[in-house]
Amino acid sequence: MAGLYALAGAYWAFKMYYISGEGFYSILDSEQLIDNAQAFFLLALVVLVLALSTAIFLSWKRARSKGEQLWNPVARRLVVNLAIPLVTGGFFVLIIFSKGLVGLIAPVTLIFYGLALFNAGKFTFEEVKYFGIIEIILGLLALYFIGYGLLFWSIGFGFLHIVYGLYMHFKYER
Repeated sequence: MAGLYALAGAYWAFKMYYISGEGFYSILDSEQLIDNAQAFFLLALVVLVLALSTAIFLSWKRARSKGEQLWNPVARRLVVNLAIPLVTGGFFVLIIFSKGLVGLIAPVTLIFYGLALFNAGKFTFEEVKYFGIIEIILGLLALYFIGYGLLFWSIGFGFLHIVYGLYMHFKYER
């Protein structure tokens, strides 16, 4: 579901910033940049809240059906090890945005998300580490091809989540 939310958000961002003729990276007026960025951050926040709430709900439902507790010591360690790189990356994004380096936002989010997944992989399936490495590589590619951040973001947070989710479902749930 996270991948579908990300693709919907990326499509909406594409329609807002690219179809209108004003690419997000080409806006020169700082007031217009801030106005557009606020809408972009709101969109990203909505996608994040939808993805997290769906993940928590489905995890809670699965744990309940198996008679397990969702919030146990392993889950707490997982959340801490996932949260530290994610929160750090979030602050890093806010800092680079405040400096006007908007072209770095997509690569940085992919890189820090990949680092968080790799770090959290110690407490879950081994595949999570590989997923994290792929996200890091994708973020580095997005850093090199700086004008294509939304495309790389769509691949990393959209398509890769869908592929990963399907892989994990068929490997562990069937």
